[in-house]
This record gives sequence, structure tokens and C-alpha cells, in this order.
Amino acid sequence: MRALYLVLMLLLPVAGYADNSAWQAWRESKALLLMRHTLAPGTGDPAGFVLQDCNTQRNLSSEGQQQAQRWGALLRQQHSGDITLYSSQWCRCLDTAQLMGLTPPKPLPVLNSFFAGRGDGDKQTQALLQQFSITQTAQPTVLVTHQVNFTALTGIFPRSGEAAIIALPLTQPATVLARINTP
Repeated sequence: MRALYLVLMLLLPVAGYADNSAWQAWRESKALLLMRHTLAPGTGDPAGFVLQDCNTQRNLSSEGQQQAQRWGALLRQQHSGDITLYSSQWCRCLDTAQLMGLTPPKPLPVLNSFFAGRGDGDKQTQALLQQFSITQTAQPTVLVTHQVNFTALTGIFPRSGEAAIIALPLTQPATVLARINTP
């Protein structure tokens, strides 16, 4: 019976857990936490999308809002000091970042979605690689972005609210130290 329990525990996804060495690299600012925004049902954005008008965008559901708050709690458990928080300018990313309750997010246009021709994926990815071509940031850093950006950088198709701890300097594909399910 105990062996069956252990097998079942190994098969279940563990939300929010990563190898301690990956978290340590993030705490030491030698890695970034790259995250897809939390749950915003649907795909892409509606016709009439306007970046400055959240009413024209796909937005977080109440579950997505709760996921963002749980992310904030998890990150505060991992690091009690200051955290740099960058976000796409899309409302669902900014809302995810703000609801974490860590620090006001800094909008970073290279994290904006390029789904359905809205941006230039190659240029944005190259600009992100250049910005984080350093071996260490000043403090632990979180990037909140979209599925297409996450996939372009890592080769991983993340679920809503999923994250990866990726090593610095950034490479393409990024060196993924850990994947973290939505808490």
C-alpha cells in the first residue's frame, strides 16, 4: 500500500515546487522566473483590441486573479527581499503582476504578445536575449508574459500561470532550471 501511495504521489503534479537549486539561483539573481499570465479564458484578443483599453482585451477570470495572488504568496515564501517585476503591457499580464502584491510591475514592451501578427516575435525575443545577456541581475526578477513569448524563448508550451526558472545569461533556447505549475 505504501509503494502505491509513493507511485501516486510521483504521478501527481506538484504546484509551486521546483528543485531548491533552481530557486536558489533565482534568489541569487542568477536566473529569472519567466511566467505566462494566469487564467484569462479564450485565445488571442477580440476584434477591436486596443492596448490601453482593458475592456477590448481578454482579461483574467476570478480563478486567474486567485492564481496571481497565490503566485505572490509563493514568491514571498521563496524570497523576503525586493523583487524586480517586469510585465507585458497587456492587461491580463499587468493584472497578474499587480495581483501578486510584490512591487509595482514595470511594463516591458518586448514581453508583449506577438500572437496573430500583433508584434515581431523574432525582434522581441532577440531584444529580450540582449537585455538579459548578463550573468546576474540586481535582485530576483520575474517576467510576466504570454504563451507565444514563453514558447519562443524556451520551446515549452506553458499552461496559464505556469512558470519556468531560466538561467542567466539568457540563451535561445533558454536553459530551463525548473518548471513550476500554477500554485
